[in-house]
This record gives sequence, C-alpha cells and structure tokens, in this order.
Amino acid sequence: MLALQKTDNSLEISISPHEQAIGELLTREWLLTNGRGGYASSTIVCCNTRRYHGLLIGTLRPPVSRVMALSNCQEMIISDGEVFNLSSFEFEGKIASEGFGFLKRFRRDVGIHYDYEVRPIKMTKSIYLLRDRDMVGLVYDFSDLRNPVDFVTRPFVGLRDFHALQKPYASLCSREHDNNVLVRYENPDSCELLMSCHTAVFEKDPQWWFNFVYRVDRERGQDFSEDLWTPGFFKCHIDEPSRVVLWASLRTAASGRKLEFTHDGNDDINAVVEDLYEHSEMLRHRAKSVKSFPGLSPMHLDTLYVAADNFITRRQAKNKHRSTILAGYPWFADWGRDAFISLPGLLLMTGRFDEARSVLTTFAAATDDGMIPNRFDDFSGTTFFNSVDASLWFINAAFQYLRASGDSKTFMLELMPVIRWIMDSYQKGTRFDIHADTDGLISAGNCDTQLTWMDAKCDGIAFTPRYGKAVEVNALWYNGLCLLARFYADRDIELSKNFDSIAQKVKASFCDSFWNEDKGYLNDCILPDGKVDDSLRPNQIFAVSLPFSPLLPARQISVVAAVRENLLTPYGLRTLNSSSAGYKGKYTGPQRQRDEAYHQGTVWPYLIGPFVESFLKVNEFSKKSKKQAAEFISPLLRHLTEDGCIGSISEIFDGDFPHKPRGCFAQAWSVAELLRACLLINS
Repeated sequence: MLALQKTDNSLEISISPHEQAIGELLTREWLLTNGRGGYASSTIVCCNTRRYHGLLIGTLRPPVSRVMALSNCQEMIISDGEVFNLSSFEFEGKIASEGFGFLKRFRRDVGIHYDYEVRPIKMTKSIYLLRDRDMVGLVYDFSDLRNPVDFVTRPFVGLRDFHALQKPYASLCSREHDNNVLVRYENPDSCELLMSCHTAVFEKDPQWWFNFVYRVDRERGQDFSEDLWTPGFFKCHIDEPSRVVLWASLRTAASGRKLEFTHDGNDDINAVVEDLYEHSEMLRHRAKSVKSFPGLSPMHLDTLYVAADNFITRRQAKNKHRSTILAGYPWFADWGRDAFISLPGLLLMTGRFDEARSVLTTFAAATDDGMIPNRFDDFSGTTFFNSVDASLWFINAAFQYLRASGDSKTFMLELMPVIRWIMDSYQKGTRFDIHADTDGLISAGNCDTQLTWMDAKCDGIAFTPRYGKAVEVNALWYNGLCLLARFYADRDIELSKNFDSIAQKVKASFCDSFWNEDKGYLNDCILPDGKVDDSLRPNQIFAVSLPFSPLLPARQISVVAAVRENLLTPYGLRTLNSSSAGYKGKYTGPQRQRDEAYHQGTVWPYLIGPFVESFLKVNEFSKKSKKQAAEFISPLLRHLTEDGCIGSISEIFDGDFPHKPRGCFAQAWSVAELLRACLLINS
C-alpha cells in the first residue's frame, strides 16, 4: 500500500515491498519548475508516461519554445557480477527494468527524491532544478555500503520540441572532453545539451533505444511511441559512502564554446539546494505576512504556496522582462483569461504585488482594439484575441489589485486607461462582433466562433458555441460597470452616474433575459435570434460570486442551490448537468472525443472558488456555512498531496465517478481558486 506523510516540509510516499500496483504508481506525477517556463516532471517511480515528461525541459525563448532535452536515465548498480537495474521504462506490452521493485520511498520538497534499497547498498536519487536556468542536477547518494559496487548511469537525450516525438532519423551527435559531454544536432543552429559528472568516467557508447511507450498519450488518442538516443554512459566505482552528481544543461547554439560548467561538484549542489530552500522559505514568509489560515493545516498551506509559485514566470515584452502566469503544465503557456482569474489567488493572496502589477501591465501593453489578448503564440509571439471574457476578467483583476496593494499610481496611469478603452470598445463594438445590444447586454460571435471559456473546437466544430449573450460575460460586464461607478463616485460624479445608469439598464435586462422562473436558475445563453439555451451549467455561479451581482438575494440563493444540487462534485463543478442529453461523463480518447466532453460534463476544479464564495455569500459567511464549505474543498486538498501531480491540482476531472484527474496535471487557476477558497473559509 501507499502511505503519505509530511516530514520537514516534504511530502513523502512510502511504498510497500509487496507493492504490485504499478498502474497506480504510474498515475502519480511530480513537477519542478525553474521560474522561466522550464520544468522537470515524471512519475513517482521515474517512468515517463507522457511525451511531456523529462528530467530537463528547457525554454529557448522563455517562457515558450520549450525543448525536452534530457528524457531520463538508466541507472544500474553492479555488485560481484550481478546487475541491479534501478530504472523503469515502459515498452510495448511490458514494464522493462522493473527498478520500482527496489524503490522504498518517494519524497518531494525543493527537489524530488527516490530512496532505493539494493542488497549491497542503499541509494537516494535526488533531482534539483536550478532557479532561472535550464539546468538540472541529478544527485546519487550512496550509504550502508556492504561491499564495493560499480555505478552506471546512461542518459537518454531528446533535444526535441516538447510537443513532438523523437525518431531514429534525427541526426544527433556528441563530443567529449574531460567527462563533459555535448550533444547536439548536426546543424549549426542546433540547441545543445551539456552533461558532466566529475566523479565518474564517461564511456562513449552511442545507441538508439526504440519504442518507449507513453501510456497517457495512448489513452489520449495520440502517437505514443518514441525512440531516444544515448551518447554513452557515466561509470564510477563506489567503495565508501559517497555522492555522485550529474549535471545537465540546455544551451542555445554555441559553436566554438568550451565544454565546461560553472557547477562542478558537491559543494555546488549544496549551494543549489540551499538557494532552493531559501526561495521556498521566502514564499512562505511573504504569504503568511499577508494572511494567516488558522483552519488550514500547515502541510496544505505550504504545499499551496509552493504550487502557486510554479506558474509565475517571465515574458520578454518590448525588450523588458515582465512577469506572467503560465496557465498549466505541461503544455499551456500564458493565457489572458487564466491569468486574470488566477492572479488574486496566486499573487495577491501571497503578497506578490510587484509581480501582480507586472502581469497586469504585460497584458495591458498588448491591448488592441479595446481587447486584452487571449494568448500569446508559443513560437512567433503573435497575440490572439479570440476571447470575449478575458478583457472583462482583466478589469476585475485590476480592481482587486488596487484594493489589495493600494497602488493607485499604477492603476491610474497604466491600468485605468486600458479599462476605459475596453468598456468603450465593448459598448460601441469591437472585433468578433462584440458589442452592447439595445438592451445593454453584451453580445458576441457567431456559430463558428468560440469566445467564452467553454471554447473547445475541433475540425471546425465549436462544441459549446455559446455565441450571442452568455450569462457569465454579462455578469462580468455588469460587475465592471459597477466597479467603475463606485470608483468615480468621489472623483467624478457625472462619470459615476453615467456608469451607474448603464449598469442599472444591464441589471434589468439581465434579469429579464437570463432568469428562468420555471427552473429557478439562470439560462446559460441567449442566441442572436432570441432562442434561449436553458442548459444547467456552472457559468451562472459568477452572477453570484462577483463583487456586484445583478440578482436579488432570493435568486442568488436559488442559483447556488441549483448548482450545488446538480453540478457540485468532490472536485469542483460539472460543466453540464448529468441528466442533460449532451452530457459526457468521461474525458478520454482521441482529441475530437475529448473536446466533445471538455465542457459537456467534465469537472473543473477552479470553479470551486466562485462556488464557495457564492455559497458563503448567500449564507452571510456564517460559521456553519464555513464549516460546510471546508467539507466542499477537503477532497481537493487530499488530491493536492495524495494523487495526480503530487503538490498541485489537475486541470479537470471526469464528470462520472470516481472522477479521475485529466488534462494538465498542474493548472494555475485550479491552485489559485483553491487558495482563494481557503482564504474565504478561514477569514
């Protein structure tokens, strides 16, 4: 059986010697990040199950252009002619080199640790990803040595775009000098992987290993087999307790550079570990100085602080490095909508006001035609604006930043002009036919667009189109008008009255159009032809959770009750009532099948934030309601430390029991909104 405990700021999983459930072990993952979009990730037995797993995934143009540089290593202990293979790889039909049988314990703190016991020796393998560099240190600590052994580690190199898969026609080559090994493609523009182990001897032995299988990719209907190249292996003799350190670093094209590292020994790895601990303690100290959580365990609180930090990175914009928020690991970059929903939990609650300002101004600087970008392209840096709600979430986040930080200078000089531009553009009309209709409500798009957060589209089909007047878009529109009316109340009375007048018109139209008296909840969307989509979806919860609600208290109570009864699961809200004809209870299979289910019943944990806020609101934040809300979030807190990606929150879960985690294994707004829910419950 697997047992999790916390010791000395670490999450620890003990693995029984009789543990046979390799399938269960392979569902548990881990993540380390370096603050520039790079990361390391695998499973708790270090057997890769995704193309996105690897010991070093770096960035050529932070935070994007990510490269899977070092996939994995084969580690062997040789004693009296007997070979003990500590690694685990999956090939077609079998798990080869069943090293997980020697694994006794998995631990996660500022690094990842695997504790192995082999008859002649104990070994701990640790993985440390350096801050602000595309560099990883693999540390092997040997103890309880009964007799001398040889240790061999063979690195498997990818040097590929992290979305792609490697095949043996790739023209990889290597050159060596003083146990430094440089791997690159045989072209002048190739990026390079530099490896070094100063306590071992490198023996050149280039090989292609074929048909590594990635079971998660296969489950997702994708290509799932990869071939990996290895230039040789590092070998050393161990005759006393000792430490071996293998460094690996991703570099851009560096023709003519020397094969050398700045880090070259155990003293350096100690400095790296100390730096990582200092960074971790700084996060905890800064967050706790902003707000304490008397009802939340230190384990969950510390884990959430570290999880929040994983998504904060930098983007170069107009020759400046600005902070931004990655939407999720392993494959998302920075998305506007996700950034602004995540910002309060990730940055404001954790006291990171400078970075919050930088995120807001990064996106504000890219505003065009009165719209905030939905996302930046992974390769070209092109901005995409296909979102009706990202700009409105920006407004909400900007006002929350002002309230939390008191930074009126940045707000007035850099954010308010963009806010006014957005509101004016939405009122008069902007791209994608986004405009205020005669009733004051915002209408957007057509049958071919996907502009709300329910944006799955495949083969030209938008599976949840929601064009016209979407309920959460107009809740955000009303909220923005009210925020502006209140802001100008003691600054410009005429302007305040103007925004308030528009808000009152929107409020009346919102209630007339969206309130479904027969069903006691809000319609989801009003199509341009007036047809009503009365699907029971979670989008209506924002009409209660946002600072300003267009609904009377009795209707807010009714909305929360309907959502709780029909959409609430242990891990968040379903995107569609399970009794609906279009409900899809499992998110699996090829892309089209997954996209069909993405917003048709799939559970989204980030929605627990607005639901908890709404539930507490309608119950006047009573002690009883806080106790109940704590029960709502307890399964997600267990998920944080016990399954999925250990130390983070998944993007989505199946709508059907047992609600298996799916999608990105670590999602920014999932972590952010759980943190925010914790604050609301413990305030």
